[in-house]
Amino acid sequence: MRTLENQTLLYDADCPLCRSYTSTFIKTRMLDASGRKPFHQITQLEMDFVDMQRAKNEIALINYKTKSVSYGIDSLLKVIGNAIPIIDKIGNTKVCYFLLKKLYAFISYNRKVIIPSKKLKNERLQCEPDLNLKYRIGYIIFGILITGMILTKFSALIPDIQQSNHFREIAIALGQLLFQFVFLHKNSLKKQMDYYGNLITVSLFGSILLSPILAVNTISAVPFPIAMICFFIVVLIMFFEHKRRVKLLELPSYLSYTWILYRIIILGLLTINL
Repeated sequence: MRTLENQTLLYDADCPLCRSYTSTFIKTRMLDASGRKPFHQITQLEMDFVDMQRAKNEIALINYKTKSVSYGIDSLLKVIGNAIPIIDKIGNTKVCYFLLKKLYAFISYNRKVIIPSKKLKNERLQCEPDLNLKYRIGYIIFGILITGMILTKFSALIPDIQQSNHFREIAIALGQLLFQFVFLHKNSLKKQMDYYGNLITVSLFGSILLSPILAVNTISAVPFPIAMICFFIVVLIMFFEHKRRVKLLELPSYLSYTWILYRIIILGLLTINL
């Protein structure tokens, strides 16, 4: 495996995902020991040829010999493709490159709502991606569809409520966004969309936790009491994760209680078959 030398990735030190994969590049010797640097430690010399705004959205790979910079999926293909040439050939085919570029943008613009972290407030430079409404709305739609599909299947394990369907679960999820907007409308659009992104991630997280119950149910029927116990444990975990994310966003803590209030109202309506 060849090492890409004298080139450095400027990564988002606030992003656990970014820290993880750039660290892996170093450990596997795809990059040399100086092959990554936190964005907030960029020097004035590097600023002269790095597009600072673009580097916040797409990880920058600096080539110190030529003083040239690659961004986003191009950076990753150069690092991985140098070590594994077949990846470079496949990744740069027209269709594959297009799909990888879209996937990279989808993750990068939403990375702060997928895995949030506390900002480095003492640092002058922050690697905060722009709000890209196209990719944020896409992420919200993606999360609603996946969550709706899993909850539709899980509702079959709860005989005390009407059998759900995908349309109803999507309507409930959209209703949640509208309900929370009442308490968010005075915030900036970016703050609102950051919250909605985190809210959807919490829903996805909860759905993933429920998935093993559905898997077990395909083999042997899960008793109703067990399904309900698991459901409320997952809701409790989601509540505390929601609180953690609200705190990181520096939003009012009551948003976690209005979030759970909406769910209680919906559950009550479903129980009485309204």
